[in-house]
Amino acid sequence: MSFIRIQDISVVGMAGCVPRDIVPAVSTTAKYGAEEFIKSTGVREKRYSNAFTASDLCLAATEQLIQDLKWDKKEIEALIFVSQTPNYILPATSCILQDRLGLSKNCMTLDISLGCSGWVHGIAALAGLMSGGCVKKALLLAGDGRKHTNEEPDQLFGMAGTATALEYKKGDKGFYFHMGTDGSGYDAIIRPVGGTRNQLKAEDLELKMCEDGRMRHQLQTRMKGMDVFSFAITTAPKSIKQLAEQYELSLNDVDYYVLHQANRMINEKIRAKLKQSEEKFPCSMMTFGNTSSASIPLTIITQLAKETLERTLSIIGCGFGVGLSWGTVYFELSNPIISKLVEL
Repeated sequence: MSFIRIQDISVVGMAGCVPRDIVPAVSTTAKYGAEEFIKSTGVREKRYSNAFTASDLCLAATEQLIQDLKWDKKEIEALIFVSQTPNYILPATSCILQDRLGLSKNCMTLDISLGCSGWVHGIAALAGLMSGGCVKKALLLAGDGRKHTNEEPDQLFGMAGTATALEYKKGDKGFYFHMGTDGSGYDAIIRPVGGTRNQLKAEDLELKMCEDGRMRHQLQTRMKGMDVFSFAITTAPKSIKQLAEQYELSLNDVDYYVLHQANRMINEKIRAKLKQSEEKFPCSMMTFGNTSSASIPLTIITQLAKETLERTLSIIGCGFGVGLSWGTVYFELSNPIISKLVEL
């Protein structure tokens, strides 16, 4: 398991974008009653629209953030896009975003294909690129949007795009990371066909009943629910404790724990194992659902923006999911620019 310390980099801004269409839980719940679903998952409503891709949402968030930061687009030297829903199999969506944003042709771009751990991994990758001081300003775009194929609406997952601005600042504390991967569980969350391992055939588009009682075809994501639940409630608290031990951090002194917004039951189990109060665990899943790689920054943007203006906040973020992969990061937010949530 990797411990990584990257100094001299600061989060200077964050922005998010969601569809303005609100989908209440009751309208997407078939197997359970609405109240039972809300109680177990913590999701009362989400944002969803077939009109936008993940890159559309990230683009709108980024444009707003650049405007609020008053950055010169020519000075942005790197852009990483993290998503499970890219525009195309190829080319990389980050290349398209460089052009749509009007960034310099000298801007390096990179796609990272990860889900719920993706924001933490993206921060680590981008901060690592910047750590020598050659790259002074950079952007991490993270989110998920329109599905690859038409499918039955999912009860839990919403759509969102986020932008996080990093800047090289000599002397800044930067980030403390703990990262890990367990590829033996690669099929716990999987879209079985469409890649080169299992090429798409006509019969793969036929709907068949899955273990969770939903009709799916082979281009849709399926999940081994109990395997993922066990992984999340075991690995996430262990990773947070290991990070704190490695870098001599007091868990009691951390202002906020911003977990991937998996569902209420998982996050409550993690909180209980860390023996911390509910007030330290801000939640955005009630109104936005599970937004995959966008969930950590979206939670900060919607729940903590006002407080970041009043004092420096110490934060531990932890993402866990597809891969199976996980990432935990400790960092501080000191008066960053947090844009008003954009709705499309």
